[in-house]
Amino acid sequence: MSSPKLDTPTEDKNSNAYLDELPDEVEMSLFDHLEELRMRIFYALIAVAIGVAGCFVFVRPIVRWLEIPARGVKFLQLAPGEFFFVSIKVAGYSGLVLSTPFILYQVVQFVLPGLTRRERRLLAPVIFGSSILFFAGLIFAYVALIPAALNFFISYGSDVVEQSWSIDRYFEFVLLLLFSTGLAFQIPVIQLILGFLGIVSSAQMISGWRIVVLGAVVLGAILTPSTDPLTQSLLAGAVLGLYFGGIGAVKLIGK
Repeated sequence: MSSPKLDTPTEDKNSNAYLDELPDEVEMSLFDHLEELRMRIFYALIAVAIGVAGCFVFVRPIVRWLEIPARGVKFLQLAPGEFFFVSIKVAGYSGLVLSTPFILYQVVQFVLPGLTRRERRLLAPVIFGSSILFFAGLIFAYVALIPAALNFFISYGSDVVEQSWSIDRYFEFVLLLLFSTGLAFQIPVIQLILGFLGIVSSAQMISGWRIVVLGAVVLGAILTPSTDPLTQSLLAGAVLGLYFGGIGAVKLIGK
């Protein structure tokens, strides 16, 4: 009976050397790098412009969709052209979201030649996970945070004031909460990158849980444009859940 073959130190060394190689290494001058960066930025801006223009064509359905959480509220245009500028703002944010996959593609194409095989293993999970988490943050804000904040403001003083809001102020509130929540949902991705690079281990992340709890409360207070404790608590709870989920992901990669 033959015994199982064990990897020798030489094979491990060769394997590590292979993973640390740059498979697409190409000699480029500083001017070539800047020209490549200029081209990638140009393509990304074209994609954003197309996305914004397309969303502006359909901006009215998008506006109506974003008004749904504010049931029973009458929106007012308090200045000439206010709704027009709101439409541009909504189309801008929406177009940026739609063009994000193409922007990420341009970023990947720019940095890919400088990544080793080991680093490329992390690239796809990071990009995919970051995109999923960002859209999950948008959904969480739309389904939970925005209705909670608006219900608080609508119910408070409803017996003494009529709910008539500036459409510009409302969309500043909604768009800020949506995108700040989407960015806050990137916490596990940052943890995964730090763990993969060996900067912070999962044990170190767990040991600092008290600071994280305090930071989550502060982050919830900063990122939520409203001052009601329910919205801040929901976002802080989500941040904590993401943080401890990120620790689990770092443990899965053996860090």
